[in-house]
Amino acid sequence: MPEKSGRDLDPAAVRAWCSLALDALGREREEIDAINVYPVADGDTGTNLYLTVEAARQAVEALFAAHDEDGTAPARADTVRALAHGALIGARGNSGTILAQLLRGMAEVLARGCDGHHLAEALRTASAAARRAVAHPVEGTILSVAAAAARAADDAGPALQTVARAAYDGARAALEDTPGQLDVLARAGVVDAGGRGLVTVLGALVEALSGQAPLPMPRARRAAPAAGPAGDDPARPCGEGGPAYEVIYLLEAGDEAVAVLRDRLDRLGDSLVVVGGDGLWNVHVHVDDAGAAVEAGVEAGRPYRIRVTHFAADAARTSAARSGTEDRDGPAERAQRAVVAVVPGEGLAALCAEAGATTVLARPGRPPASGELLDAIRRAHAREVVLLPNSTDLRHPAAAAAEQARAEGVRVALIPTRAAVQGIAALAVHEPGRRFDEDVVAMTAAAGATRYGELAVAEHQSFTSAGVCQAGDVLGLIDGDVAVIGHDLAGTARDVLDRMLSGGGELVTLVLAADAPQGLAEDLERHVRERYLAVDTCVHHGGRQRAPLLIGVE
Repeated sequence: MPEKSGRDLDPAAVRAWCSLALDALGREREEIDAINVYPVADGDTGTNLYLTVEAARQAVEALFAAHDEDGTAPARADTVRALAHGALIGARGNSGTILAQLLRGMAEVLARGCDGHHLAEALRTASAAARRAVAHPVEGTILSVAAAAARAADDAGPALQTVARAAYDGARAALEDTPGQLDVLARAGVVDAGGRGLVTVLGALVEALSGQAPLPMPRARRAAPAAGPAGDDPARPCGEGGPAYEVIYLLEAGDEAVAVLRDRLDRLGDSLVVVGGDGLWNVHVHVDDAGAAVEAGVEAGRPYRIRVTHFAADAARTSAARSGTEDRDGPAERAQRAVVAVVPGEGLAALCAEAGATTVLARPGRPPASGELLDAIRRAHAREVVLLPNSTDLRHPAAAAAEQARAEGVRVALIPTRAAVQGIAALAVHEPGRRFDEDVVAMTAAAGATRYGELAVAEHQSFTSAGVCQAGDVLGLIDGDVAVIGHDLAGTARDVLDRMLSGGGELVTLVLAADAPQGLAEDLERHVRERYLAVDTCVHHGGRQRAPLLIGVE
């Protein structure tokens, strides 16, 4: 994770803010989904906010990657604009769309300066911009929480961290007041879900600036489910039954054309939010005539990334996918079950593909986002999917992708594999012919019974759980922690194997990178054969992967 800043809202701090906000939303995603009751229970506000911030972080990371190639650092203005642009094009749902507008409003001011006065102005500008974006604002929502954060920031002292902390405290207090502003929240005994997500994002800003995370929010109880169409927004409530469709698209159009579009869509439906500017907009509306909503966009400019969701069908698919009672009479070519696995190199991708899995390649420094995982689930084209993330860093993106796939009617089981060798072990016992639950249990057990290790080369001096390492040292990691510090790959690998086999084992799996030293596999196979007579060794060539060697012990 990028380093945290304790002084300024510089590019590094903006980068840290994105990562911290994404991690926090990943941890709280299910809880935020569970308290989504306004205007009706939808259960995807946390997921939508997570996906919006994920898109923002991807844009910021892409900017840093471009500058890393020529050895320069991005400017603060470019960094905050990348954050806002990423959020705009990746915004999901009404709360995500409004969050994108909040970030855009902040970026307009923070591009000019980053002291406490600028942050207070940024929050004030963001709140006003978000409120203008919603056709019919309602209090007790994310809009109220944003306004309270801006007011608190205005009353704070000039120090940047003081302003950030005041904004967070003001937002948190306003969130607690939302049930008193919206009867539906009071009846359900919950706070507003979108506002809860905004508090999380502001808490990440405090942590990025100070290095200290605010105290966590009290755990919310799950709201009682409510019937009706989907919606997580602070626009006016849908009527009884509500519009049938949610329509979302990006739009290239001028300001005047968008003003006409707003009026037209407001007459067509409900929950209208239009955010953006400078020729690029994100449009979100609930309507009965989806074709008319898209046609209005065509007349205004160039709509693309058009998504149309039929609420009743979407709810039915989600319920069926979660219960395992989905319609079995779909297209004949759809498989019954598939496995989707994330792999660190082309060699393992080929191995897993031969075993029937759909693979996603995790390139060094570029872990797949939830959208890539969702695309792989769709490519698998199966009623049931077992998802193997094979990395602790992919826990939250994988969970978000699984949730989206379930909303599309796919029954998804996420097995929390933490390394590629655990995924290999799970795939080895996969049997499509047995019941889904039984298959998932067997694969989970196989993965859990596999210890994992890897070798890495230290890039700089650092303190580790095994002591101080120097640049160029070989690090031997076991279950994610540094256990051995050595000076050559072969010797360190032997030490790691001995430690991993000290508690017993039946099978050692070695996955070698394309640039691993010649003879390393033979040396390690001989070491295991001579010292551990009852242990078998299996060698795979992983191709181009970050770690020179991956080790699994079953």
